[in-house]
Amino acid sequence: MRDVVLLVIDTQKGITDERLFEFDRLRQNIMELIALARKSGVEVVFVQHDDGPGSGFSKGDRDFEIFDDFAPAEGEKVFVKTVNSALHPSTGLADYLRGKGIKTIVTVGLQTNYCVDATIHTGFDCGFEMLVPEYTNSTFDNEYMDKEACYRYYNEFLWNGRFCRCVSMDEARSAISSKIGE
Repeated sequence: MRDVVLLVIDTQKGITDERLFEFDRLRQNIMELIALARKSGVEVVFVQHDDGPGSGFSKGDRDFEIFDDFAPAEGEKVFVKTVNSALHPSTGLADYLRGKGIKTIVTVGLQTNYCVDATIHTGFDCGFEMLVPEYTNSTFDNEYMDKEACYRYYNEFLWNGRFCRCVSMDEARSAISSKIGE
């Protein structure tokens, strides 16, 4: 039984662009992990954030749609959430993953300091092993810190060894491709 999943959080058209820290690297790394997961038979699950009707970031809005380079393949699961954590009980995602015997969640997406952070904390609390590959999450400048400081704070200080394992791309590739032939 496969016990790992690739979770792609909120990589939606309205926020997936050059404003992000290390956008080109993020884009390349996420595309690579999605392709490797599909090749390896590891499920890729997508999450979209819905801010509600009239927000411009809701079902039916262009900005709500998943960024073209990461678009789900036919049959891949897409969960919609209205809260920060993709694993909040209201999404049904944690129950879905438990039902499939998932133990490890390779976590990528947006934004580092909002939905990715909340998902990592919730995943940890739910008993999942959370893996965060380098340069596969990002964010924008905010009033408290610039986007690089924000990325580094979460990935290099807050999360690693506490709520998840922040890993190199080589380690992420291994976690996904080691499932080939199981």
